[in-house]
Amino acid sequence: MWTQIVGKVRLAHAPLVNHWWQVPLYVTARGLTTSAMPVRNRAFDIEFDFCEHRLHIRDSNGAEVDFALEPMSVAQFYSRVMDALRGLGIETYFQASPNEVDPAIPFAEDTVHASYDADAATLFWRQLIQADRVLHEFRSRFLGKVSPVHFFWGSFDLACTRFSGRTAPKHPGGAPNCGDWVMVEGYSHELSSCGFWPGGGAEGAFYAYAYPEPDGFTDAPVAPPQAFYSADHRQFLLPYEAVRAATDPDATLLQFLQTTYEAAADKGAWDRAALECDPGRWRPAG
Repeated sequence: MWTQIVGKVRLAHAPLVNHWWQVPLYVTARGLTTSAMPVRNRAFDIEFDFCEHRLHIRDSNGAEVDFALEPMSVAQFYSRVMDALRGLGIETYFQASPNEVDPAIPFAEDTVHASYDADAATLFWRQLIQADRVLHEFRSRFLGKVSPVHFFWGSFDLACTRFSGRTAPKHPGGAPNCGDWVMVEGYSHELSSCGFWPGGGAEGAFYAYAYPEPDGFTDAPVAPPQAFYSADHRQFLLPYEAVRAATDPDATLLQFLQTTYEAAADKGAWDRAALECDPGRWRPAG
């Protein structure tokens, strides 16, 4: 819920970019950040610091407000963030209730969720660091339209999405407490998406899916052997623990990302020769 509040601040201040690429957060050497956001003739950012367990709100004039990340209700966190922004002269307006969850308790009224486990937050962030690193390596192999590696606070996943260049059928929507038009924008073009999610396994899971899902996609051979297609989630999953325990975790994850992408691209008849590239093309020989 805290990342939803901070993410909605970014949504309120950043101009629309295709597929909502202006709303996610990004992995940093300290935690998760909004990156710089415009406010009149200034810029500001918000960062979850999972080393010192503080929230930092900073502007380009050198002003900063921060407070401890510790057990408090969503309502308290929301109040502190909004008070801090007002103190910096940053007026912010957004729909103050969460998306993609049910029930969706308005932030100012949510005294139900009030926990903060610093060790768990740090551990999850360290998972994100590893996932972010390998997803960036995978992203570098694609010459076509591809998203940044970014953390969506609604679905709470780190994602990277490749596009074929063709439009897609209108998405039916259906995410809880989220307008169908949000999904229509997000899935307006044919894609192959992958990422890391806290669900799907005891320690979370890497995932991969295609929209629209081409014929034969679900039965396509993918690797490593621990990967499987989940009919419930409509995506391929690879438990994080399978990657963590592998002899070569990076190679294992890249194998999953590549084979699931190939399943989407080959079954969907993508022009792979025009879309893919060698990230080492300028690397000196030897």
